Amino acid sequence: MLETITDFLADWYPVTKSLHVVSVISWMAGMFYLPRLFVYHAEQVEPGSKTDAMFQTMERRLLRGIINPAMIATFVFGLALVFTPGVVDWSFAWPWVKAGAVLVMGWFHGWLSARRKDFVRGTNTRSGRTYRIMNEVPTVLMLIIVFSVILRY
Repeated sequence: MLETITDFLADWYPVTKSLHVVSVISWMAGMFYLPRLFVYHAEQVEPGSKTDAMFQTMERRLLRGIINPAMIATFVFGLALVFTPGVVDWSFAWPWVKAGAVLVMGWFHGWLSARRKDFVRGTNTRSGRTYRIMNEVPTVLMLIIVFSVILRY
């Protein structure tokens, strides 16, 4: 049974890798855009206004329609790659660095979800500046992940 699964993963490696890359691109696009929406929402929108409702709709649809499914797909295809024979050598540092950065990206995803709920409740206390700073988090994590995978130290 295990041999059948590993054979399947090995045979489908190029497809799995491609789907993983597409999923990551989609996840990252949303992770870059949502904090930027929060900047404008925090700085230029009056709570309870029509514009507030419009921003909430945009943020909800981005999170639920793109970011959440893309994150799930990223993890599913990423784990499939981890279990594909010969893809990951855990004796090197790179898979540990990547795994740590991916977990932090997952935390950031949760942080963004919680901030969206703050806007929905009308209890956002964070400034546009805070969201501008936090907008850099996925960029830093992406650099760590990409360099760890490509350089493989």
